[in-house]
Amino acid sequence: MTSTTSGQAGFSRRGFLGLAGLAVTAAGLSACGGGSAASSGGAAASASVKLPTYKEFTGLTPDLAGNAKGLQAAYFKLPTSVQSVKGMPLKGKVTGLTETFDTMSPAMKDNAFWQRLNAKLGGDLELQIAEDIGDGYPAKFATVLASNDLPDMMWVPPNQGIPNVGPMLEAKFQDLTQYLSGDAVLEYPNLAALKPDSWKTAVVNGKIWGAPIPSTPFGQVYIGNHDTWAQVGGFEASSAEEFLQKAKEITRPGEQKYALEPAYINALHMVTEWFGAPNAWAVNKDRTLTHLYETEQYEAGVEFVAKMFAAGVFYPDAQATDIRSRVANGSVGAQVVSGPHDIRGFRALNKGAKFDILVPFSADGKIKPTYDMGYGTVGFTPFKKAEEGKIRELLSLINYLSAPFGTVEYMQKNYGELGQDYTLDATGNPVRTDTGTTNGPGLVSALNIMSSPENVIFNPGFDDDTRYVNQQQKKLLEIAWRNPTNGSYSDTNAKVGAKITKQLRDKVVDIITGRAKIDELKDGVKRWKSEGGDKMREEYQASLAPDAPVFTS
Repeated sequence: MTSTTSGQAGFSRRGFLGLAGLAVTAAGLSACGGGSAASSGGAAASASVKLPTYKEFTGLTPDLAGNAKGLQAAYFKLPTSVQSVKGMPLKGKVTGLTETFDTMSPAMKDNAFWQRLNAKLGGDLELQIAEDIGDGYPAKFATVLASNDLPDMMWVPPNQGIPNVGPMLEAKFQDLTQYLSGDAVLEYPNLAALKPDSWKTAVVNGKIWGAPIPSTPFGQVYIGNHDTWAQVGGFEASSAEEFLQKAKEITRPGEQKYALEPAYINALHMVTEWFGAPNAWAVNKDRTLTHLYETEQYEAGVEFVAKMFAAGVFYPDAQATDIRSRVANGSVGAQVVSGPHDIRGFRALNKGAKFDILVPFSADGKIKPTYDMGYGTVGFTPFKKAEEGKIRELLSLINYLSAPFGTVEYMQKNYGELGQDYTLDATGNPVRTDTGTTNGPGLVSALNIMSSPENVIFNPGFDDDTRYVNQQQKKLLEIAWRNPTNGSYSDTNAKVGAKITKQLRDKVVDIITGRAKIDELKDGVKRWKSEGGDKMREEYQASLAPDAPVFTS
């Protein structure tokens, strides 16, 4: 049997936050018009839309409570399941387009896990599933959209290069505002349990287009091997120079030991937080935007990471694929990961080790550090236009698939049938059977990419890890900033954002590794601005939320 211990089954999301994809041609949308208002998300209308009423799910009580600021609820062990929906949501066949970030599961006709889920749903949920390889989902999305033979549901990711989102939604998909705005959402309790910040992602042109798919609200962090850093006083510092000194002491090339992984852009992200940099965009007092790349903090971060590289503290093979294992065994001291919850990925490799989460500190003891929260969702799933009965059936389905952690429906979706797809270990936690391991993960990933409850922390068997993650999340939230453009769309970003960002990052890596001078950064930023950065700024400013706070550092 194969053990499954992740807090959110099916949420591997391999590399999701770095995806850019290719530009999708939104065929047949000219009748909707384009223009900045539509493509930017209809700023005024979107600001005035009434979000769904939030009603917390109270059927289960977490061991450690979460909060509205982003602190994630936590469980030490799987709770006794309760039902969150009444009856079966489906009346017949429903089709959908989604993606998997895990190994592809067998097709529905050969997949007992999938068939058992359909039996609980009351109909056939048929999915086209793209794999996370090459151009994968964006290419599939473009092909399906152009065919005019749309499935009932199509997942819309926030950062895979899909342009003209407003016109596309208006032309092809159902406005769900009347079904979800305000108290209307209470007909679908699991959707009402999604937090307001999550819903903002699904608001475009002043309309609600689907249920959001929450992910961890936290952003990247450094995770270090506790024993490695204990040799130099712990995985913490009071200044950038002190951190570098510790990293130099840890690094012993003759013993094949290095302080840090060689992901230079990720390291730069961590360091710029020590210098108090904004999370992608800063809102100025006059409500204009300044990008991270344009700030003194960013330049200072680039200079310091170049100093770190010159000191030799990075593992020398930038193409290494086994860094996580090296952190687990202590031969590499620390790695940047997608969020503080990700400590479980190291625990799986070394159950006897301890791992620490670095909280950003002041670069010089005076600067106020910042911490970048993540996007918070992986998009939303709109429905193609249909009559009201079909729309309500689809809403009931998404309500079922968004069932909170620990509910009967959550367990069916994520683990399958007890005794068939999984068993319970001595502490009452789920362990996949061999057939569950074969049939489940790829499908579960695809289901969770198109529908999800709010995430929780769940590390069965490692209560101290759960307490520690909870503690560190609280510290991160004290200095946290959210990207003020989250939930807004920029067509320029969708079309050229990935290209111009890569151009600049390539130059930054050259500077860090000594192949270029720091003076070349300004020209790189100037090019980024002229080739799309300034246009992105205009589009984001047009849809800037009125409650986005002015950035202070």
